[in-house]
Amino acid sequence: MRSLFVLLGFVAFLQSPVQAKTNIIVIMSDDMGYSDLGCYGSEIETPNLNRLAEGGVRFTQFYNTARCCPTRAALLTGLYSHQAGIGWMMSDNGHAGYRGDLNTRCVTLAEALKPAGYRTYMAGKWHVTKHIKPEGPSHNWPRQRGFDRFYGTIHGAGSFFDPNTLTRDNTMISPFADPEYQPEEYYYTDAISDHAVRYIREHEEDYEEAPFFLYVSYTAAHWPMHALEKDIAKYKGVYDEGYAAVRQRRFEKMKKLGVIQPDAELSPASGSWEKMEHKAWDIRNMEVYAAMVDNMDQGIGRITQALKDTGNFEDTLILFFQDNGGCAEAYGRNPKKSKDGNFPVRADRPTLEPLPAEYLQPHMQPKQTRDGWPVLTGPGVMPGPADTYIGYGREWANVSNTPFREYKHWEHEGGISSPFIAHWPAQITRQGEIEHQVGHLIDIMATCVDVSGAKYPKKHAGERIQPMEGVSLVPAFKGETLVRDDALYWEHEGNRAIRVGPWKLVSKRAGGGDWELYNIDEDRSELHNLVEEQPERAAAMAAKWHMWALRANVFPLTPYYKNRKR
Repeated sequence: MRSLFVLLGFVAFLQSPVQAKTNIIVIMSDDMGYSDLGCYGSEIETPNLNRLAEGGVRFTQFYNTARCCPTRAALLTGLYSHQAGIGWMMSDNGHAGYRGDLNTRCVTLAEALKPAGYRTYMAGKWHVTKHIKPEGPSHNWPRQRGFDRFYGTIHGAGSFFDPNTLTRDNTMISPFADPEYQPEEYYYTDAISDHAVRYIREHEEDYEEAPFFLYVSYTAAHWPMHALEKDIAKYKGVYDEGYAAVRQRRFEKMKKLGVIQPDAELSPASGSWEKMEHKAWDIRNMEVYAAMVDNMDQGIGRITQALKDTGNFEDTLILFFQDNGGCAEAYGRNPKKSKDGNFPVRADRPTLEPLPAEYLQPHMQPKQTRDGWPVLTGPGVMPGPADTYIGYGREWANVSNTPFREYKHWEHEGGISSPFIAHWPAQITRQGEIEHQVGHLIDIMATCVDVSGAKYPKKHAGERIQPMEGVSLVPAFKGETLVRDDALYWEHEGNRAIRVGPWKLVSKRAGGGDWELYNIDEDRSELHNLVEEQPERAAAMAAKWHMWALRANVFPLTPYYKNRKR
């Protein structure tokens, strides 16, 4: 009789459907502010991200690390960026936290998920290695860090029409001599989206039974302000009133949406529109910026459509967030004037020899376009085309970061606050709800391990792996309470912060490094410093930050980014 029950149980097992694993797509944009999406207060058209927000959960307090490559290191590894070896940029100063390369004491999301049966794909910006030459070494390129397929750039910034370090798998390529991808007009944001779509469709054809992990790392809307004319045209006239008017409209919309509190305060404005000398030029900068975000959203729409076409939409977890706050860098905005006192202007024809199709672009800022136009900067040329290279500047970044203080680089809310959208129809039923619990990039690894059923390794490739620092966000997706045993911490370029419950202690190196204390629940814009009123709390938090910095390879602080080794 016992044998019969065993046999019947085995037959039932064979007849029952196998529980499919959840696909995971992680999407990150570049150099965008907290208010730049429509569903977070913007006038920019982002209907696809808005729909994901309406069908999922929006977090209001999700944090990044204030800079591109440290964010990528934290995202990929579930560690604080210094623990992964990238506390600053892609330079090696000889200290463990600042090697400019992912170390071997961490695993990437791809390396963690592959043992659980996942196929792993990446499209876009890598930027976690100092080795960016075509001949390598390539031990820290995506294929060597767990990804089955890769299309994107190894370096962190470049032209959208002719990106440097463009790579397919392990081979650097020219977009103009690529036999696998030849659109009518090459534009890097479209290329990232198109390859993400390609991976989804080809995965369905070749690996239908396996789950997939896809990392989509856009360079939009990082400088230079490059966009397609069809997208720029949509924003003609939208920014003619200038910084303050746009910022105020966003501020009011954000309150109505509930992504900031009804009694939130607007931080001081940066700059004066009335005093802006080159208004038409700066209006165009923001029109191009908006077009860059718009085009990215169009690509995300194609990605979600590919999921629907392949039957994967319902059981795919999609996460969207940004790598840092809006960028106040003045790149390309103030070039040297010529002897006659004028800014460089575009000629009426190309003045340089064309470049061959197979030429590998070696420069972050190209010297010329493929057809011979010199690449220019400054108010003498309207941004957008391939022969320009201009950032949108501090004042528009102040708009992007509405209503917060500071920008990319700094640990105040404007530097580290990100939209965060989680969409997963099979599991997230809180459609359109807003989540006010705190999340951080270090939580993405824990979340993906949780969702996938993977086991985070103690060892990998013979190396002992550091434990994850974050917590799974899945409980928050369900409306449950997140349990975090430790504080959250930040450091970049000597700027520091720690968050314990509603309390945030933060300092700005350029401002003397003095600690400021804020109750974020009551003062998210960080306008009312309580450090003198609560010195004991501030001292305890500062001591806690110091202990974390000791264990997380944060020291030595300054001047590691000034006296760095190449």
